[in-house]
Amino acid sequence: MRQIFLLILLFVVGQWLVKALRRHDAQTTQRTGGAGAGANGAPGQQAGANGAARPAGQAQARPQLAEPMIRCVECGVHAPKSDSVVVAGQPFCSAAHAQRHSARPSGRDAR
Repeated sequence: MRQIFLLILLFVVGQWLVKALRRHDAQTTQRTGGAGAGANGAPGQQAGANGAARPAGQAQARPQLAEPMIRCVECGVHAPKSDSVVVAGQPFCSAAHAQRHSARPSGRDAR
């Protein structure tokens, strides 16, 4: 029975140590920005995505952010901002919707 408790205790302590080491590595990487020795061990070089070393001064490729979406005033459909049409400060998903919206009577004409 003592051996089972000893094994459980060793397992718990081992898991705690592994988590502590991972936490320490993550904090160190965050502080240094990932610079330092690369995967090949050469100081001042970092490993690229394919494992090839590149100079530390070269910037890493950042992931592309998603394009902002706009909501069409006419139909309510969300469209990419680059594909949208802006008329009088109001975004539309297409030129046809912008024309339809501008042809609609407004103000006193609507009565």
